[in-house]
Amino acid sequence: MPLGLIALAIGAFGIGLTEFVIMGLLPEVAADFGVTEATAGWLISGYALAVVVGALLVTAATLRLPRKALLMGLVVLFIAGNVLTAIAGDYSTAMIGRIIAALDHGAFFGVGSVVAADLVRPERKARAVAIMFTGLTAANVLGVPFGTFLGQQLGWRSTFWAISLIGVLAFAGIALLVPTTRGTQRTVSLRAELSAFRSGQVWLSLLVTVLGYGGMFGAFTYIAYTLTQVSGFASSAVPWLLVLFGVGLVVGNGLGGRLADRSIDRTLLSFIGALLAVLVFFALTAGSQAATIASLFLMGGFGFGTVPGLQSRIMRYADHAPTLASGANIGAFNVGNALGAWAGGIGISAGLGYTAPIWIGAAITAAALVVMTVAMLTARPRTDAPSTELVSAH
Repeated sequence: MPLGLIALAIGAFGIGLTEFVIMGLLPEVAADFGVTEATAGWLISGYALAVVVGALLVTAATLRLPRKALLMGLVVLFIAGNVLTAIAGDYSTAMIGRIIAALDHGAFFGVGSVVAADLVRPERKARAVAIMFTGLTAANVLGVPFGTFLGQQLGWRSTFWAISLIGVLAFAGIALLVPTTRGTQRTVSLRAELSAFRSGQVWLSLLVTVLGYGGMFGAFTYIAYTLTQVSGFASSAVPWLLVLFGVGLVVGNGLGGRLADRSIDRTLLSFIGALLAVLVFFALTAGSQAATIASLFLMGGFGFGTVPGLQSRIMRYADHAPTLASGANIGAFNVGNALGAWAGGIGISAGLGYTAPIWIGAAITAAALVVMTVAMLTARPRTDAPSTELVSAH
């Protein structure tokens, strides 16, 4: 395994921690700034929206930069945003810090996916992307619980100082371990990158990402309420149950990457179909603690197991100009997050109960399955063959 993949995974770990750890620290942040928890929650929403903007605009604005130098610059932006958040004297400054940190998110994962795929042989590209995204899954399994604990014990600002240090480590790793002789030789133009969006398969891939990820997050966003109000778990058990969900993410990410190297479309179709079945099972059996435990693990596994395939698929169909399309797909993940959270919230507000977000997530996932089926049936024949073109010569 190329050591550069480890450096990329460290960067992904820090970025994932930045995105998700704030959820466990909202009470402390709200108390410190004297705002309501709902207002503090905009530190999450603002970050997500900035990710979508950064995934497109930052990527487009930096296309001509050598990819290694760009990744290092993005990590510097990440560090600056987290330091500003850590020293913020008021809520507005903290929001600015969050937005700055978020602007690198989409571009880092988009460019990082291309670099990761370029570090290995063609038949191992999806696995390489999965290794980078292992950092994101590890952030959920290990980083968020420990980051929350650190913030609760030493103040929420200590967590963001720790994240900044992780950024420094990622910067050093990329500088030392990611080669400069590959992925930087081709002249890149915005017009060429935009031409990738002429492909119907690129748009279908983006739509599958929005719907597939939206379905999982429709169920997951309000999972704490489901676990305590429907399944009957104590609130103290929720963090450990979320760790179980995170373990599912790790397992699914690794398995999804391996299977996608054999057949991207069949893997995506199978995992999305399995996620739909798990969500329906979960909605029907949420009152059973044993069934809920199994559902959490499987939901994380099949939900995140689609990520390597989704990222690899869009790079395949934008193989002549993958960078902007890859970044757009990262933005699509966050659009899916927002879609799922919004739709699940509507179900709860309508008085349909705390299993409503799971049913709504299942409906969104069913739509993803339909779109993925259409994409597979209309794909050109080479879709399921190992591609030697994917990000070659980049």
